[in-house]
Amino acid sequence: MTDELKSLSNEIIRMEGLTKVYNTGEISVTALNCIDLTVRKGEFIAIMGASGSGKSTLMNIIGCLDRPTEGMYFLEGEDVMEKSDNELSAIRNKKIGFVFQSFNLIPRTSALKNVELPMIYGRTGAEERRERALELLKKVGLGDRAYHMPNELSGGQKQRVAIARALANNPPILLADEPTGNLDSQASVEIMEIFTALNRKEGVTVIIVTHERDIAEFTDRIITFRDGRIIGDEIREGAGSC
Repeated sequence: MTDELKSLSNEIIRMEGLTKVYNTGEISVTALNCIDLTVRKGEFIAIMGASGSGKSTLMNIIGCLDRPTEGMYFLEGEDVMEKSDNELSAIRNKKIGFVFQSFNLIPRTSALKNVELPMIYGRTGAEERRERALELLKKVGLGDRAYHMPNELSGGQKQRVAIARALANNPPILLADEPTGNLDSQASVEIMEIFTALNRKEGVTVIIVTHERDIAEFTDRIITFRDGRIIGDEIREGAGSC
């Protein structure tokens, strides 16, 4: 296999000339301006930038929650631009796990049931769902909290449940939007250690949006945005190791 073919086979995300323009009446706002970006399998990446720099728009497009105005986006070699809304929904359920700053847990539902939810959409059988959810809660250190409600959990514990839920369908990509934004420093470190273990030990491709440099320094690659463009792409020591 040539070096070029090896490189292509290792790509999980490729974007070329990606542009996103929002039109509000007579006003047009360019959120992303001709972005070229390649992410390889098993990378651990932080996306940084000021508010309005385009980083959250990029994450929404990577996660198939939004479509670009122009350009190309390939996910595991598939042209996402050609997918229908139903096909994009299937991609989100099977290939991408989402972790949000606000946790987004269902309030009156146990940690176990919250983790099971994506598997219900994926039509996984009840017994298999329960076993998998319990396994994932143990993996994030919450095996003894499976039947607790979100209001009985700390912020860090809620985010652990959210990570377990994001992993429910064994996606190759994990997207986290300011996952430590509502946590204290100790809980933030613990959450980043979980992401690091998932990347290093299990080869999950992890992409995190953060405005905190100390959080970004857990990763192997830091991409910096300003005004819808990439202005920095720093490969750190240990990049690509799993």
